[in-house]
Amino acid sequence: MRQHQNQESSRMAQGDAIVNPVTGIDYLSLGPLAVMVSTVGDLNTICRMMDLSQDQSKPLFISRIYTTDSRISKVSLAGPFVGAPYAVMILETLIAGGVREVIFFGWCGAISPQVSIGDVLVPTSAIIDEGTSKHYLNNGSFESGPSESLVKRIKAALRQRGLSYHEGRIWSTDAIFRETKGKVRQYQSKQVLAVEMEASALFTVGKYHHIDVGGVLVVSDELSTLKWQPGFKQDRFKQGRTAVCEVIKSLWRQA
Repeated sequence: MRQHQNQESSRMAQGDAIVNPVTGIDYLSLGPLAVMVSTVGDLNTICRMMDLSQDQSKPLFISRIYTTDSRISKVSLAGPFVGAPYAVMILETLIAGGVREVIFFGWCGAISPQVSIGDVLVPTSAIIDEGTSKHYLNNGSFESGPSESLVKRIKAALRQRGLSYHEGRIWSTDAIFRETKGKVRQYQSKQVLAVEMEASALFTVGKYHHIDVGGVLVVSDELSTLKWQPGFKQDRFKQGRTAVCEVIKSLWRQA
């Protein structure tokens, strides 16, 4: 009954939109939890961990959606994607398919000097510096936040695996090549931990549709010294990603 009411609220929230997300006959019925993974490498790692094959996936725009063999899969896995507009296209479609909780896994660049390459970060709020959120907001907000209950579950799963993590505010931007010295200094003064591209929009749309969205990020590079320090090939970064994939596996099995 509650799921039906939530779906009705979601449809009402569409308002006077002309184009609405649909799930066609090629899609399985989706269960309550979905994992959205931004990069193809991490997506493939989770597929291997969960024994998901290409046969268990279907196209989702230019991404893929994976489900188990059951008629109604409890958990689905979607990705890869980049940027707020495309991430929200996927999220809207998952919601239309029945998803009520979404865990987002992506990478981020460190803004705080206390955050290093390979560290794990759990966002508790996201400054909106992308253009998608404003289409879902009518209160002029410049910040969005995740589901508190889902954040608690993510943090508990990290602790169960003995993983340390940072939690706090992040910055979501559309323009990775406009992460200027002035902006980094500005957001450092606001105690921002890191920068990425999708979280604030995913949180905003989750609230709009009355569903739970939470995220976990791994630090791929550093900007805190005002010089770019990429860490994509560092072992610590690779180890952090693998560890988070294991955490997602445990959350999947709890669903």
